[in-house]
Amino acid sequence: MRIVKRHFLGFQPVYDIGLAGDHNFLLANGAIASNCFNKSHSVAYGYLTYQTAYLKANYPVEYMAALLSSVSGDHDKVQKYISNCLSLGITVLPPDINRSGVDFTPHGKDILFGLAAIKNLGLGAIEAILSARAEGGAFSSLADLCLRVDSRALNRKALEALIQAGAMDSILPNRHQLMADLEVTLEWVSRRARERAVGQGNLFDLFSGNSDLPSFSAPQAPPVPDYSPSEKLQFEKELLGFYVSHHPLKEVSSTVNLLSPVNLGELGELSENASITAIALITEIKEITTKKGERMAILQIEDLTGSASAVVFPKTYHKVRAYLAKNNRLMVWGRIDRREEEKNSPSPHQEVGSSGKASFSGLQIIVDDMQPVEEVQLLQVQLTPAQASDLPTLHRLREILKRHASDKDSPVKVPVVANLQYTPKFVRFGNQFWVRDVAQAIADLAQAGFSATASRLLPTVSP
Repeated sequence: MRIVKRHFLGFQPVYDIGLAGDHNFLLANGAIASNCFNKSHSVAYGYLTYQTAYLKANYPVEYMAALLSSVSGDHDKVQKYISNCLSLGITVLPPDINRSGVDFTPHGKDILFGLAAIKNLGLGAIEAILSARAEGGAFSSLADLCLRVDSRALNRKALEALIQAGAMDSILPNRHQLMADLEVTLEWVSRRARERAVGQGNLFDLFSGNSDLPSFSAPQAPPVPDYSPSEKLQFEKELLGFYVSHHPLKEVSSTVNLLSPVNLGELGELSENASITAIALITEIKEITTKKGERMAILQIEDLTGSASAVVFPKTYHKVRAYLAKNNRLMVWGRIDRREEEKNSPSPHQEVGSSGKASFSGLQIIVDDMQPVEEVQLLQVQLTPAQASDLPTLHRLREILKRHASDKDSPVKVPVVANLQYTPKFVRFGNQFWVRDVAQAIADLAQAGFSATASRLLPTVSP
């Protein structure tokens, strides 16, 4: 056995030779120092991993709140971690004027958005709110908030943002009423400030002995109905960057993982030209005209985990244009397109090449087809344990589904899942087995001894 002795070479300058794989270093004397991660380095990382795992397992709410706060400036990561919270049974709530801090705040089994997440609400306004709350307790009304926080720190625009983001719901859940009350409340607060400045008061001030207490005497606007749920969500999206109190895709979240096993937040893990099925919401649309006069579109879509760009070329655009509307919930079929070189996205109505192919940067989805989730059907094939374990039976099922399989240009694509009896398990069939004529497929399956039923992805159409 050869024994290698260690000896000290002294302190020498090292040069990183930039190898992508093995992180090697070239010493000044010509020797190579390979992978200079000693045992103490590995132990430190292992200990940190253990601590992180312990906190997540035993204090999940506090851990996720800290994690969300650490990435609060990264929209994609925040959306991904909010989705992780949902999978852990943790609800992420809109910010609350009486409970939220600057960053994400644990509250029981929930997490509150931090006040810093609200657009148009600066750090000075947040510090003024928290200082007033610490000194005088929770705010009881809009007027109480306006009286106790200096208007130079908390202006009208900031107050509107607080209301529309849902931060004032604990005071009054009718956000539209608060917006209506804002004008008269600000006028009333301004008038009181002028009266105090010249030494005047009102009847309530005289009896209370404290000019800041009688906020109950503030005038109110005539009653108005609250915003619709969709309007509230839109305000949250604009001011927080996310749908918080609800998400348009939550209704189908139980089947998303079954029909769309790859989330938009995981696209970076897919290879180029990989096929993808996504259940997503359209958030932005750009219409484009090619030099040939054909129409196409660039979409921004998102699900519960992240967002992605999607390209609808002229041939597909002609087929799906009726579905291209902002906030539409769609099942999207397509493939991944990844480009290395830097390219610029065309602006709306900008002409593109004669081929109709526009230039984009990074990762995108090339859309082959799409369908509103309200129209998506689901074919469930009931399998007994005996059928599920019998290879000839499974081969017969495969052949039936192949005969009814929809092709790329089929107007209808019905996902197929197998429901294993006596277990809560579902097995998703690949896209190549999705059928075009669900009624005929059910009839042929029944004739072959299989029990199959069809249902809608959404039982009822959402308003």
